Amino acid sequence: MLNYGIVGCGMMGREHIRNISLLPNARIAGIFEPNKEMCRLAKSIAPEAIFFESLKDLITKTALDCIVIATPNFCHIDDLHEIGENIEVPILLEKPVVTKIEDIKKITYFDKNYSAPIWVAMEYRYMPPLQEFIRKADTITGGVRMLSIREHRYPFLKKVDNWNRFNEFSGGTFVEKCCHFFDLMRLINSSNPTQIMAIGSQACNHLDESYNGIKPNIWDNGYVIVTFENGTSAMLELCMFADISTYQEEISAVGEMGKIECKLIGPKRFWKNENESQPDSKIVISDRKKKIVTEESIPIDSNLLEAGDHNGSTFYQHEKFQKVVAEGKEVEVGVEEGIWAVRMGLAAQLSAIEKRAVKLSEI
Repeated sequence: MLNYGIVGCGMMGREHIRNISLLPNARIAGIFEPNKEMCRLAKSIAPEAIFFESLKDLITKTALDCIVIATPNFCHIDDLHEIGENIEVPILLEKPVVTKIEDIKKITYFDKNYSAPIWVAMEYRYMPPLQEFIRKADTITGGVRMLSIREHRYPFLKKVDNWNRFNEFSGGTFVEKCCHFFDLMRLINSSNPTQIMAIGSQACNHLDESYNGIKPNIWDNGYVIVTFENGTSAMLELCMFADISTYQEEISAVGEMGKIECKLIGPKRFWKNENESQPDSKIVISDRKKKIVTEESIPIDSNLLEAGDHNGSTFYQHEKFQKVVAEGKEVEVGVEEGIWAVRMGLAAQLSAIEKRAVKLSEI
């Protein structure tokens, strides 16, 4: 039986708990969560777990086989350091790994000197429809030349102490919200980015909010264009006031031979169309030579949809992470991948602010 320690039980922390509970030979042994309401919610789904008053107590007063870090973004680097000073067990670290340029060196040094594996939680990689998309993209397109990712979704949710309303704590929308899309771009294009151009703004959301007299500055929309070392290009379109959309994400890859698209549903609890049931996610393949378009629905296990907001990916990610912990399997998404995603997000933030193209060598 593997003993999991959970650090942070907000929305994502509780999604991890629900999915770990679906795994064989796994139990939530201990939890550290300083917010009383988040503790109450976590106890309702992990009643046998021991709750600790501090992170140090969690990692020194219970026997843990691994740790999941799902605290607010700006806490990640300090959490890692405290863990590293007391214990070395495999860690699953939520994205983004850090939020500031100066923290990139810190986490790079930590990763180099921490003896146990660190898996960065890029859940989108493990959504079944996207797994199919990634598997087929090169064959269908004859080599991806253009990649487009569009997310039309609901606004940022309420988080503990409203940390996600401010760039200072989240890293900015292109870091907090979009780092997993930048990770997908690198994965699908099999190349590293060289330059980014972006625009972004706060057009509709959180304009009337104020916290301790300070208004939120988090963006709710933007466009990002990325060029890669291998000559491919990618674009991101983000809109966070489009919660009536049928599909939350629509991803397309195009090459000389054809196009493949992945249309992903959003969380069931946010489905707004009362007159229509939510469809399945699907793959659309367009063969340029044969002039044939085919569609394939990819339903997700209903139990996994109930366990989280990411099309079952959190469960499939935990299946793989469990093999890292129990069998010594290789980490598929490490700190290096997490850093690349943050660098791309920070470059996009800088590009939009300074109204210029930003080379990745600057970040």
